[in-house]
Amino acid sequence: MKAAYSSYLTAGLLLLLSLPACTETLPPGIMRIDNITAPALQLNNLDGEPYDLKNTQGHWRFVHFWASWCGPCRKEMPGIERMIAALGDSELEIVLINTAETEDEVFTFLGIVAPDLVPLMDSDGKVTDVWQPRGLPATYLVDPAGRIQYQALGGREWEKPEYLEFLQGL
Repeated sequence: MKAAYSSYLTAGLLLLLSLPACTETLPPGIMRIDNITAPALQLNNLDGEPYDLKNTQGHWRFVHFWASWCGPCRKEMPGIERMIAALGDSELEIVLINTAETEDEVFTFLGIVAPDLVPLMDSDGKVTDVWQPRGLPATYLVDPAGRIQYQALGGREWEKPEYLEFLQGL
């Protein structure tokens, strides 16, 4: 009886050890989203230059929806600017999407808060409607194949080491 129990215990332990690790340590507020294809995203930036998410496959994208009237967005934007500087030559592409505001509103806001950022303009809000964030700010991390793998709802201190290390590890 003891030998049979010992065999079952050994087999159970071997089975557990052979399973892939299911736990992933993520910074606070980052949620895993498994293999959802990123919706289309074609917009012009504040300078009028076109952008198409489909044409940027091959590396990770940080897709961030925000608005100047959003309190957490206002607080977060300088940190995003610092995050971009801290990431330096990283291949992570930063895609900032202003939701349903005029160019004048965005230009004035960024001139005061984060002058080096050049966002995409979703002036009519249609792209935001397709992506369906559950509030602003909302960030999606899109993998090189064009699938959403992570999401963050609400403001983050993206320039903090735990977020920078996570983003650099993508």
